[in-house]
Amino acid sequence: MAGFRLTKAYTMPKQDLREAAEDFARQLEREHGVRSRWQGDTVQIKGAGVDGRLSIEDGVVDVSVSLGLLASAFKGMLKAEVQRYLDEHVS
Repeated sequence: MAGFRLTKAYTMPKQDLREAAEDFARQLEREHGVRSRWQGDTVQIKGAGVDGRLSIEDGVVDVSVSLGLLASAFKGMLKAEVQRYLDEHVS
């Protein structure tokens, strides 16, 4: 199973970071039909061929994504989209 992992340090207030993560999860739901579920400071994202997790830890956002066979063809695009969102919304 293909996938990727991204991390980004943050210094912004944790509540602002959580709001940015919630916005991203809603965007993914609208645009890609995935489902998201929060548990503490971690959001699980699941969809056809995609299983992801975004967790907010002390000073670091950790994104881990596993891709099924068909979704793995879009790995580069998906990774770039997540990286762009982190770069624009996490500080």
